Amino acid sequence: MIQVLIVEDDPMVREINEKFLRKIEGYTVHDSVNSIERAKESILKRRPDLVLLDVFFPQGRGIDLLKWIRKEDIKCDVILITADKSMKTVEEAFRYGAVDYLIKPFTFDRFKEAMLQYKNRKNNLENITSVEQDVIDKYILNEKVTVSEEDDIRDIKGFNPHTYKKILESIEEMRGETFTASQIAKKIGVSRITARRYLDYLERKQKVVVEPEYGNIGRPKNKYKLKEE
Repeated sequence: MIQVLIVEDDPMVREINEKFLRKIEGYTVHDSVNSIERAKESILKRRPDLVLLDVFFPQGRGIDLLKWIRKEDIKCDVILITADKSMKTVEEAFRYGAVDYLIKPFTFDRFKEAMLQYKNRKNNLENITSVEQDVIDKYILNEKVTVSEEDDIRDIKGFNPHTYKKILESIEEMRGETFTASQIAKKIGVSRITARRYLDYLERKQKVVVEPEYGNIGRPKNKYKLKEE
């Protein structure tokens, strides 16, 4: 189980974070605190794997806690969950090693996506002592989408480049096999409707082909397959 420390001074938001986290397999709330000082005490005592960290506190900023974790050379990852939309803060967070940045208010789908991606990367890299470039690209850089593709995705209402990357990775893993929107949805942790929208987009872009499967009754079920180049 991945041990998580939640650092959030708003009781309602802290409760939401705890509730969301308990819905995701493989995670447990190790501790939940409302201040940076209490967070330091918990980190030193409990050594969590992951910290879900707000930025704004009555005494200090969450970024200062992130810097402290790095200064103390504590083996611990951090995901920022904050209303701070300042690009300066975003850059600072990633500069000091944050693995993701969620802006409030966020959806459960985006939260789950962040948690699943973190768990996937952690599990896949845990027992590796030496890596090749393709492993770095897949689990750390996660760069399978070109800049032009990202620009196209951002222009589509409700689409997210991060989700699009995960969809592409999932269908690449099933090269040569057919799959449904439900299978993709379950694999990356989004709704079936969301997965279907992205797959329909990929069909229009001629990246996947649709193979209707006819049953005994009702409408045919759409099965998709990665288009061979």
